[in-house]
Amino acid sequence: MKAEIIRKYGHEIVDWVADYLEGLEKFPVLPPVQPGEILAKLSLSPPQVSEGMERILEDFRSLIVPGMTHWQHPSFFAYFPANNSEPSVLAEFLTAAIGAQCMVWQTSPAATELEERVMDWLRQMLGLPEGFAGVIQDTASTSTLCALLCARERATAFGVNRFGLSGGSPGPLTVYASEEAHSSVEKGVKIAGLGKENLVLIPTGPDFAMLPGELEKAISRDLDRGAHACCVVATVGTTSSTAMDPLRPIGEICKRLGAWFHVDGAMAGTAAILPEMRNILDGIEHADSFVFNPHKWMFTNFDCSAYFVRDPKTLTSTFEILPEYLKTGVDLQVKNFRDWGVPLGRRFRALKLWFVIRQFGVEGIREKLRGHLELARDFASWVKDDPRFELMAPVTINLVCFRYNPTEKGLSEMELEKANKELLNRINNSGRCFLSHTKLKGRFSLRMCIGQTNTTREHVKKAWQMITNWI
Repeated sequence: MKAEIIRKYGHEIVDWVADYLEGLEKFPVLPPVQPGEILAKLSLSPPQVSEGMERILEDFRSLIVPGMTHWQHPSFFAYFPANNSEPSVLAEFLTAAIGAQCMVWQTSPAATELEERVMDWLRQMLGLPEGFAGVIQDTASTSTLCALLCARERATAFGVNRFGLSGGSPGPLTVYASEEAHSSVEKGVKIAGLGKENLVLIPTGPDFAMLPGELEKAISRDLDRGAHACCVVATVGTTSSTAMDPLRPIGEICKRLGAWFHVDGAMAGTAAILPEMRNILDGIEHADSFVFNPHKWMFTNFDCSAYFVRDPKTLTSTFEILPEYLKTGVDLQVKNFRDWGVPLGRRFRALKLWFVIRQFGVEGIREKLRGHLELARDFASWVKDDPRFELMAPVTINLVCFRYNPTEKGLSEMELEKANKELLNRINNSGRCFLSHTKLKGRFSLRMCIGQTNTTREHVKKAWQMITNWI
């Protein structure tokens, strides 16, 4: 394309983006499409000649947009927020235009040094101890995998890296996480070659948080059979209910027994930017690694996962490579982030994070977070005050787990699950808002997660009115 063509369609796309972000509420949150419906409208074979940008954009508007779930819609309350913001979107334009490959310092010096700086900004914003060093990964799943691989190598004196899975292991390497931990822990254990049978799920209490006493018992049993406690994964804000595992006692157990201590704060970790919520990270100084995702609740486009380690040398020793074609004259003076994770190739993710923090300011981010927390408390109070509904878990941050349960009807668990599934389907099929569900100790629960950038009290109030009017 010539420059004038880029300008023509670039302006058209920017106008569309601005209109889209401003007018999101005109779209149904969940698209009214059936499986295969969009596929049937797409050409079976690729075009042999250029079809032109005009036609491509028209098909985008008519075929793609109507089939999208609109995650940025202010009435999106399902799963978790994956919110963006205008400064983050604009930064992504620039990132795409530059098209940098940020694998080592020399391939993009500014990208490397900006990442180093904004990660330390995040460390300060969260109140993490000095000495923790950060790197941007794509997702928390990758960050957890990095932690498991580092734990494996530390436990085997880097024997697995050198000799394979049989190299230097002092016995079966066991990993511990709560029964409410994210599925990425199990996936990471399998990818790392530690084996699903060596993942031990620790019971949780009534608040769905890990019980440290049960953790210590499980580790002691495994030590008696000759196993080696390799890693413990604690969760700050579990996926189902945002339960908070107690970091301090868990960290003290890990320190005493020499296990790697990884803390997964994928969504909830953002709340620690608020000084009054810093207690959710009490004991973080014991952690070997910590992750939270700015792309979940800090107004930064996916993907951007902030991974911190207390000992960067263990991380780089686990992943470092140095083929001749990547050697430069400054390797001893700089950080080469290719050695801080799984992939060699890396996107310039730090730019959007830089834009977001500078445009909002720390206080602007805190204002948004406080608003979401207040809305969650309001919603929880409405549930609590309505005798037809009940709360299913403590409200720790921005997620409310609840269900329809009119006690005077004496419904069985099976009947309650059926009734709540029907309610959920009616809400989601309306296109007016989107909720998701989970099961907490076997009981079906609706999830109301409040965290989209432009969600207001009016959106939450309308959702509650819809819920209560349709039972």
